[in-house]
Amino acid sequence: MTKKKVKKFDNPLIVKRIKRLLKIISLTFIILFVSCSKDNKTFQKSEDGKIRLTYWCASNTHEIKLARLLVSEWNDTHKDIRVKIQPIPASKSSEEVLLAAIAGKTTPDICSNMWSGAMDDFTSSGGLINFDRFPDFFDYIRKRVPGDLLEFFRASDGQYYQLPWKTNPTMIMYNVKMFREAGVIEEPRTYSEFLEAAKKLTRDLDGDGHLDQWMCYRDINPIWWQRLFDYYPLYIAASGGKTLFDGSEIIFNNKASVNVFRFFQKLYKNGYLPITALQGDNFILGKLATNITGPWNIAHVEKFKTEDFEYDIMPLPVPDDYNGPVYTRGDHKNISIFSTTKHPEAAWEFTKYLISPENDLKLLEICTQLPLRKNLAEDPLYQPYFQENPKMRKFAEQASYTRGVDGVSDLKEIFDGISQEYEMCAIYGVKTPEDAVRDAAKRAKVIMEWNRSR
Repeated sequence: MTKKKVKKFDNPLIVKRIKRLLKIISLTFIILFVSCSKDNKTFQKSEDGKIRLTYWCASNTHEIKLARLLVSEWNDTHKDIRVKIQPIPASKSSEEVLLAAIAGKTTPDICSNMWSGAMDDFTSSGGLINFDRFPDFFDYIRKRVPGDLLEFFRASDGQYYQLPWKTNPTMIMYNVKMFREAGVIEEPRTYSEFLEAAKKLTRDLDGDGHLDQWMCYRDINPIWWQRLFDYYPLYIAASGGKTLFDGSEIIFNNKASVNVFRFFQKLYKNGYLPITALQGDNFILGKLATNITGPWNIAHVEKFKTEDFEYDIMPLPVPDDYNGPVYTRGDHKNISIFSTTKHPEAAWEFTKYLISPENDLKLLEICTQLPLRKNLAEDPLYQPYFQENPKMRKFAEQASYTRGVDGVSDLKEIFDGISQEYEMCAIYGVKTPEDAVRDAAKRAKVIMEWNRSR
């Protein structure tokens, strides 16, 4: 008996159209959910004439705790402007929820979980107001954000629709005891030094012929966001702080990308990173010498590590011929005010309250996340915190040297393309770094042109 062949869609354009149709259907359901929510009325005109604002925060436990505290303190001291808090409704991503809410005109007044990568989608739909309209905006923002970083938050039309709030710099957490026992005395700063350390730290501990201790581990699945923890932060570092685009021009087909692909190709080829799926936290278990991560991981390590577990933080490695400060991905999350608000001035006052120096300290203490603020590590207000949390100081010192992602509509699809080329080149070695980077850039161009032509 012959098996019936299942017809496959080989045409990538047809597959892309089907995916987009499914996404539209999904977003439609989200819109219906948000629109029908009884708790999502942005404006509640009270009989006493008080202004009512709705504030959406991220849905994780720590940020909900912070938001509740800040809203409670605000409401205690601002009787005429009352704020109601609501975590972003659950969905596949907060960006989809926000886009659905914009389409359904059910947005809140303010949201503090805005991802830079979705800015083009938010602004092209007319969903946000620009902060430039407030006379004191630039005074606030220039005092807060490092000058060379501020430009990265400006939209393509020259205006600001997001107020930089916090950052989580991507750095390397390493096992101090493991380094010491392997004879690695100094933190590796370059690719060559990192590879040399990896050679000493990757071991077969039980003599069975199989490696059971590695330099590092990265998820090998070609999922777009996985590249935010390997290729992309190291690309930012290797390029001296560049992102994938210069305006609307693709620029990542360059030497920095090739260097990063080649670096990871060597790590995988030599077995320093396992080509497998590891379960559990193998850094804490002592099977990994390093972990590419952010400041949020400190609380996790402190909670589950053994008493004799020693760890520290170091910058990402850079190419051997690199000179200058080491940049990295910042995972910025920002604050925006939506165009549906009937009280933009009141929303702006609440936004300024959210980013006050005192509330930035609460962000550190409650969420273990860094406010995007000048001279954070040296500011006297935060010194007691950093004295009690010295590991966080290293992330704070790195915060000014961070870059986010480009606010282009096709970013996730472009990262998907980069991930597929990264898999073929870095992980499995079937492509040269030059070919893989060139093909990833070609894919990005096709994606953008196809989406613009629809």
